[in-house]
Amino acid sequence: MAINTFTKQWGAEFRSPDSACFRLWASGQEKVTLRLAGVDHQMEKAGNGWFMLTIQPVSPGMEYQFILADGTALPDPGSRAQKGDVSGPSLLIDPGRYTWQHTRWQGIPWEETIVYEMHIGTFTAEGTFQAAIEKLPYLAELGITQIEVMPVSQFGGSRGWGYDGVLLYAPHCAYGTPDDFKAFIDAAHGLGLAVVLDIVLNHFGPEGNYLPLLSPDFFHQERMTPWGNGIAYDLAPVRHYIVDAPLFWLSEYRLDGLRFDAIDQIEDSSNKHVLVEIAERIREHIQDRAIHLTTEDSRNVVFLHPRAKDGTASLFTAEWNDDFHNAAHVFATGETQGYYQDFASEPGKKFARALAEGFVYQGETSLQTGEPRGVSALDQPPTFFVDFIQNHDQVGNRAQGERLTTLAGTEKTQVLLAALLLSPHIPLLFMGEEYGETNPFLFFTDFQGALAKAVREGRAKEFKGHAGHDETVPDPNDPETFLRSKLDWRKIATDKGKRWLRFTRHLIELRRRAIIPLLSGNRHVKGNVIQATDRCVAVSWTFDQGTLSVALNIGDEQALLPELPGEALFRWPDAQPPAIVVRFDQREASS
Repeated sequence: MAINTFTKQWGAEFRSPDSACFRLWASGQEKVTLRLAGVDHQMEKAGNGWFMLTIQPVSPGMEYQFILADGTALPDPGSRAQKGDVSGPSLLIDPGRYTWQHTRWQGIPWEETIVYEMHIGTFTAEGTFQAAIEKLPYLAELGITQIEVMPVSQFGGSRGWGYDGVLLYAPHCAYGTPDDFKAFIDAAHGLGLAVVLDIVLNHFGPEGNYLPLLSPDFFHQERMTPWGNGIAYDLAPVRHYIVDAPLFWLSEYRLDGLRFDAIDQIEDSSNKHVLVEIAERIREHIQDRAIHLTTEDSRNVVFLHPRAKDGTASLFTAEWNDDFHNAAHVFATGETQGYYQDFASEPGKKFARALAEGFVYQGETSLQTGEPRGVSALDQPPTFFVDFIQNHDQVGNRAQGERLTTLAGTEKTQVLLAALLLSPHIPLLFMGEEYGETNPFLFFTDFQGALAKAVREGRAKEFKGHAGHDETVPDPNDPETFLRSKLDWRKIATDKGKRWLRFTRHLIELRRRAIIPLLSGNRHVKGNVIQATDRCVAVSWTFDQGTLSVALNIGDEQALLPELPGEALFRWPDAQPPAIVVRFDQREASS
């Protein structure tokens, strides 16, 4: 079975077992030299700012750099792997050398998805792909069906969240080699686990981004994003670099999908938006397995998620639903600072709407911005929404990185966890959430000098608009900040950890048995709010097979929940009255 079926435009590509072609777009340079294994070779101009050179003989693992006329040595922007840091030599990689073990893997249907978001560097003590492989049987036994890996593209330093990547095609060397990442994905497939990658196409990090030096027109000087000048997606070489990256990861690494970060910051004036082109090319190119593409978009829009008549996603599959998290967080904690102010008024009503309809804001005016936000999503199936009560952003975007368990307590968090896992939306767990991890997930980097100072001061300033602001914001560059963010796997062996894990396993098993069978083929599902107060919420969803309903109390005092029809699928705790009840009222078959 051919694994590497996609050839990218940028970087080094083997043309035969012992020859490779090197391509670089450097419109701002008149001369570029390839330094390969210590020997310099003058590159040939190929027109429109491109430089190209085919060399024979070559062998995998050779070090190479591009040398500018002034002697500056740069890594390959299309590098598949780095020898070390982001500014050092690139390595010539033959992608066909890895022998895949599970070539018959065809993925999983989207409605069966239960996401587990992980950061490779903090998931294990070692922080590597190989170490993470050892934990995969645990995730499979838990009932997880999809692992979502936070960005791995090479970034500055040895530690970071990954959203400051600068070499879009190279796995971060601190996590392991390209073959190590392939082995991780291969092992996951062998256990029935899909793997998707979080990918950042909206900006580049501040360290190791040499694209402006090679080609100043890679960026629009007149348009700014929160991270600097906007990318010139309308220029053909830039578009190649951006559009090829998702296909590269899916083809070469046999991933099962991608999560596209902050697409509201991807502004493209082309006739066909770059995101539409990306999705179309993916759907056309990869048809041997299920591919799931999710977006993060603060605008609450659906134009990138059209559905065929049978409900199939022709472009992007689903959307990260921050509204669900924000409504749940305010409902449970009462925090109303920063972006939570949009959910401060009638928190129970907003959380009920998030459960019933997905988006809370469907055109209403945001208090935070003063502008209308969102569109109606009633035509989308419930599986359009990827919901969560914790994730890297919402935990990490706090001064002290506290998890919800620390902020709301065990019982409230478990009530929300049950609602998350037993709703018809797609649930996402953040690593450690399944056993009640209390270690923080802080913002950490590995920058030096002036950049380290700017990040430290900028982060502290940024928190003034966020919940949980504290004057003593941990220094992102302190190695201890990174170490404090690692999971403490010893907690699983404690009585509390065991109880949490049993609770989560039971909910996941119940979801697989009672909820997932409702989702296939049910495109139009009507959600209804039955009750919504500041502490009690009741919601129902009408399916062809019957009505699923949930009632819960998030208050500190016990309260009677409304009577719901049907069989009780779940009630917790056993005390009367329970804090949450989930029921299913099966529709009688037509005679």
